[in-house]
Amino acid sequence: MKISVIIPAYNEEEYLPQTLAHLVRAAVILPHESEIIVVDNGSSDHTKRIAESLGARIFTEREPSIGKVRNTGAQNSFADVLIFVDADTFVPETLLSQIARAMEDEKCIGGAVAVEYAGIKRKSMQLYLMGWKFWGMLFNMKQGAAQFCRRAVFDELQGYDATVFVGEDVEFYWRLSRFARKNGGYLNFIEDQKVTTSGRRFEKMSLWKTLLLTHPVFIYLAWRKKSLWKDWYENAVR
Repeated sequence: MKISVIIPAYNEEEYLPQTLAHLVRAAVILPHESEIIVVDNGSSDHTKRIAESLGARIFTEREPSIGKVRNTGAQNSFADVLIFVDADTFVPETLLSQIARAMEDEKCIGGAVAVEYAGIKRKSMQLYLMGWKFWGMLFNMKQGAAQFCRRAVFDELQGYDATVFVGEDVEFYWRLSRFARKNGGYLNFIEDQKVTTSGRRFEKMSLWKTLLLTHPVFIYLAWRKKSLWKDWYENAVR
C-alpha cells in the first residue's frame, strides 16, 4: 500500500510548519511507503518555501477553488490511498497507521476523521459548533480537515467538484457514500482519534457572518456562488 497525504495551502506560513511536523511524526511509524504533498494556491507569504524546507513535494494550483487544489494534489501523487488534510490541522501520531489498517479491508472505500477546533473562546461559537456536530451526524456531513479514500475510487468519481467553492468536502463525501452503498462497500468514520484544526474563523469573523457563512443550509444553497465566498478566498481569515 502506498499513501499520499495532500495538503491544500494558501498563505499558511503560521500553521503549516506544525501541520507538517505532526504528519512527519505520523509517517515515521507508518508501515507503508508514503509521501506528503503541499499544493500552493498562489500564496504571497512563505508557504511554499516552508513546505520545501520540511521535505514536502510542492505543486502549484492558482485557480481559487479548494476542490481544484485538492484534485491537483491527487493528480500528482503516486499512491493508491489518498489522505486529504487541511494546512491548519494537526493529526495524532498514530492516525495515519489507523487509516492504513482501515484501508487493508478492500470493502473500505474511504472515510473521514472527527474534528475538534482549537482556540474557540467565545461561548456562542462553542454552542454553535456543538449544534453543527448534531447536524453533521444527521445529514452525514464529514469535514475535509481530514478525509481519505482509495485512489481508484477518487478517479472514478472525478475527485472533488471544482465548481463548489465551500462545502466541496461534504459534497464529495456524499458521493463517496453513494458509491460505497452501490458497490457493497462502506466508509470508516474515525472518532476515537480526532484531528485538531484552527478555530481562527470562529474567533476572528463577526458572529453573524460566521453563523451565516458556516450554516449548512446556506452553504448548500450557495456553494457554487463564488462571489459569496471572499472570506474563504480573496479575504481569507489568517
